[in-house]
Amino acid sequence: MTASASRLPGSRLDGVDILRGLAILTVLLNHVNMRLFLAKIPYTAGLPDQLVATVFWSGQMGVQIFFAVSGFLITSTSLRRWGSLSRLGPGAFYRLRFARIAPLLIAVLLVLSTLHAAGLKDFVVSDRTGGLGRALLAALTFHVNWLEATRGYLPGNWDILWSLSVEEMFYLFFPLTRWLRGKGLILLLCVFIVLGPVARSVFSQGNEVWHEYSYLGGMDAIALGCLTAIGLSGRALSRQVVRWAGVVGAALLTFSLGFSNLAYARGLGASGLDMTVVAIGTCLVITAAAQSQWTAPRILLPVTRLGQRSYEIYLTHMFVVFGLFGLFKSPVTVLFIATILISALLGEAVARFYSEPVNRWLRKGRGQVVAHF
Repeated sequence: MTASASRLPGSRLDGVDILRGLAILTVLLNHVNMRLFLAKIPYTAGLPDQLVATVFWSGQMGVQIFFAVSGFLITSTSLRRWGSLSRLGPGAFYRLRFARIAPLLIAVLLVLSTLHAAGLKDFVVSDRTGGLGRALLAALTFHVNWLEATRGYLPGNWDILWSLSVEEMFYLFFPLTRWLRGKGLILLLCVFIVLGPVARSVFSQGNEVWHEYSYLGGMDAIALGCLTAIGLSGRALSRQVVRWAGVVGAALLTFSLGFSNLAYARGLGASGLDMTVVAIGTCLVITAAAQSQWTAPRILLPVTRLGQRSYEIYLTHMFVVFGLFGLFKSPVTVLFIATILISALLGEAVARFYSEPVNRWLRKGRGQVVAHF
């Protein structure tokens, strides 16, 4: 029996949590940087362009990593729970997704609605975008991205919900896979993969929001994650293949994050293929992590913990960004560090005292399933 085969159902993969920790760090840095950029604070003056792009403008790539990880986790969990996707129970699947996603989402929307009603700056949804009611409808029916593409950007705390719109729209139709067999499912996922870069380039038609936030533009990464889970199910790869998957995956992610300007200059950005490379690199690293049972060294524990709380941090971090930015804008180093630390603590508290207990309560009596389902 291989190491991966001996893994207990539902146990976490350190490699996957590291990926999610890296992803949420890029998002945090990106959103603090965006506040500074909009305030015209020239704190990056004199820094190399690529360093600025890598450290402060990689949030979109971080979300693409999230998408690929999500596709892998949802599919692998479903395969463990039902044995095959053809036996997937739609009712149970939707209940589990609701238990994980809805409690925190609804709580955040309640807070945002209160802040909007109080007229707090940075939280008021303008009439131009349809007002509070329209924003709530978009958030609860997963079309924040469509609303922003047609009416303009929502306030920052609302804007981040675009990724949830893409992800949950994919999973709304995920149970339909029970009627697909073998090559049919693989073909459908491959269609999503092919359409991803096309959606980010051709279909966006110059619309900045659709270029980054479109449904199909994010579903290629989710589909790649699904294919990775299907390909690894019940299989044990050789050590050499696992090693190369990790090396190539890490190299692709390093290239994507560390040489993004070069990639764009070579046409990967304009064609939409830059994000496809990110997703492929993520899935190769996932493959290595899932097959090797790699254990992260203690020095990486903070990043691992960020990854474990990434959903809670993602939905709540903009409160921290706006709050701290309103208190002070310099020194910027302190602003970045404080945002990361406080967002991590807030995410931990929200997970420990709210989202996880509610998740367990909603799942009570319906069988055990991993917390990140």
